[in-house]
Amino acid sequence: MTDFTFIKNEKIHNQIKFAITIDEMKNIFRRNLLADGSRRENDAEHSWHLAMLAMLLEEYSAEKVDIERVLKIALIHDLIEVYAGDTFAYDAKGNEDKHEREIQAAEKLFGMLDPDQGTEIRELWDEFEAMETAESKYANAIDRIQPLILNYLTDGHTWKMGDVTSDKIYKRMDIIRTATPELWHIVEGIINTSIKAGILKP
Repeated sequence: MTDFTFIKNEKIHNQIKFAITIDEMKNIFRRNLLADGSRRENDAEHSWHLAMLAMLLEEYSAEKVDIERVLKIALIHDLIEVYAGDTFAYDAKGNEDKHEREIQAAEKLFGMLDPDQGTEIRELWDEFEAMETAESKYANAIDRIQPLILNYLTDGHTWKMGDVTSDKIYKRMDIIRTATPELWHIVEGIINTSIKAGILKP
């Protein structure tokens, strides 16, 4: 059943409609595999894992953060992929129009909610993208390290698919070096070990 006309309160109706729309996150599959290598990870799983890691690793943020705001950012940062789809981080062509596609998706998705709530969530998404606040820098750092660990555990699955080299990974992971410097040794360890194991090109 898809008929919710019995919900007479327009704000609640729109909130439920929004919740149903973002359920599609469970069907948007990312390039990387789960830690056990059994299948690809979906967007909803990634967002949950990101939020958990953000909570666990808060003490390593270079700046003090409002963890509640970080968790909100983690939960909403990929919602626009319901309409924009997932773009592989190392896909140069796919990233050419990524920003434009995601802006359009944000306007469509967050516009479903009443202005106050829609604006609040849109501002959190914009904050994540701008990477200027302590919270957004920290969230972005954890967003980078999560798939890095999964790729390492699955023998460089997506690195091999995208012909990714270590210099590209270092460039993408740089936010970890500045936002969570105590975690940078994980990046170096994964890259160096992966090169030696032959699962990542130097």
